[in-house]
Amino acid sequence: MTRALSVAAAVAVALASIGILATPAAAHERRAVGPYTVVVGWATEPAVVGQSNGLDLTVTETAGGKPVEGLEKTLTAEVIAGGGAHVRALALQPDADQPGHYTSGFVPTRVGDYTFRLRGTIGTTRVDERFESGPNRFDTVSDIVPLEFPDQIPSSADLATQLADANTKLTLA
Repeated sequence: MTRALSVAAAVAVALASIGILATPAAAHERRAVGPYTVVVGWATEPAVVGQSNGLDLTVTETAGGKPVEGLEKTLTAEVIAGGGAHVRALALQPDADQPGHYTSGFVPTRVGDYTFRLRGTIGTTRVDERFESGPNRFDTVSDIVPLEFPDQIPSSADLATQLADANTKLTLA
């Protein structure tokens, strides 16, 4: 009896592990847009200031899961930061190895929330969707300092402040 329970427990753990590995990235937002499923998040997680990253986009037909190709011609993408104070157009690049998957790279330079906006069409469906970072969506951009080891590298802002202070002291001298 004990051996049967051990085998059953091992099978349950194996099945649970497969389920965990098969789920999409937790830090992506999944949304229905007409008859399509759109999944948006960061290309690299966690998203960290000063590190190469970008938009990660996957679009499939909701019924059947067929990947939607050719969206680099019909959709435009933007990344928005600072509550709308900073907007940058992103060029969608299709992934040749994964149909329906698109990326667009950039380097986030500020800690905080970012928004990805998609506009245009998917098939015949008009699209104007905003995907905002936050809980149960995709991660906000975090500071790199807690990840640095063994030495912490001063940020560009800290170096600029130190340089300004040195220039002021030099001028006064």
